Amino acid sequence: MKRAIGTVLMLVLSFACIPCAPADEDATTRASLWDRETLTDGWFGLDESLSRRGLSFTLGTTQVYQHNFRGGLERGYGRYSGSYDFEIEADLEAMLGLAGGLLAMVAERSYSDGIDGRAVGSVFGVNADAGGDRGMDVTELWYEQALMDGKLILRIGKIDLTGGFTCADADVAFDCNAFATDETCDFLNGAFGNSPTIPFPDNGLGLAVFVRPAERLYAAFGVADAEADARETGFSTTFDGDHHLFYVFETGVVPQLPSAKGPMPGAYRVGLWNDRQPKEYFDGSRVKRDDLGVYFSGDQVVWLENDCGDGQGLGVFARCGWADDKVNEIKASWSCGAQYRGLLPGRDADVAGLGVAQGRLSSGAGYAASYERVVETYYNVEVTPWLHVSPSVQWIQNPGGESSVQDAVVAGLRVQMDF
Repeated sequence: MKRAIGTVLMLVLSFACIPCAPADEDATTRASLWDRETLTDGWFGLDESLSRRGLSFTLGTTQVYQHNFRGGLERGYGRYSGSYDFEIEADLEAMLGLAGGLLAMVAERSYSDGIDGRAVGSVFGVNADAGGDRGMDVTELWYEQALMDGKLILRIGKIDLTGGFTCADADVAFDCNAFATDETCDFLNGAFGNSPTIPFPDNGLGLAVFVRPAERLYAAFGVADAEADARETGFSTTFDGDHHLFYVFETGVVPQLPSAKGPMPGAYRVGLWNDRQPKEYFDGSRVKRDDLGVYFSGDQVVWLENDCGDGQGLGVFARCGWADDKVNEIKASWSCGAQYRGLLPGRDADVAGLGVAQGRLSSGAGYAASYERVVETYYNVEVTPWLHVSPSVQWIQNPGGESSVQDAVVAGLRVQMDF
């Protein structure tokens, strides 16, 4: 993996050093520190040179401090965690003349697993960004080919099945959501990132196919190594002679509701998954090799403040999922909530969110409580376009599925920065 990172960096530097046409006169004027999209203003102009050759790269970091103020396993405990994300995309049409070709790589580093294991013990996890102590790993490396004017897209390689495609500017396939997907900018609790009933494998070797038969209608299919480890290449588990695969199919619609201030976007997704790896029944009676489940994810903007398309307004979301409670610890889950952009006067880019999630726990898995429930609220402050600070508060009922453990109250502060 380190060799792969080095190869890609050498490619970036080699393209950056090739002489190019002079930049546009407007591009020579750099944005001020408070107005620029990234801290370095596109690496001091390097991205402008690279983008003309089809290359783009981003580097961001997310830092989180959380403290358990009440209940859980240990009251009064706090801990710091962080992660770095480095992404490179190569437009092969601009570079090599290969129409519709795209090559992408994602590398991630993290440190600390947060407060969950020691202080809270949540089934969902109070910090979905906490990845433990790990070096810089290449977690995605894939090739994508768009055909038929983007109506058919094929993606193959080391992929993240939850990474998604885009239909009518909405993130879809698989189990995406406009308001509850990304732990770096919206909800931190793991119950909101994806349905807890879906046993998505770690990033590994796989294939995804996206089809858009109409402008606002899509279908997608994905298959990936069910035993993948994002820290490895994936070949040792995918082609080991006893491999097991995870399949997922999703379809949905992406409507726009009419309003006096413009169209209000939404997306409604329904999916079916099939996990083929053997799972022993909780009662030890037998082994299941064909696990099935279903899910739904929807989001909709329901009110707009202005008619200028600035995105200010109210959006709502909902998720639910089902799985076999004989082999899965969470047999059913649901979540819902709302997000408001520009809630406070003069703070048009700030985002406020409130969500509720619950997972029904399998009695066969040994949980004393029948469910774990979480309520989370956050306020994402845009200090500058490249710096966001988000205080958040979570209330976790029956943490760890233990009815004897007092409900936990966790407060935290997240800082997200784009270099």
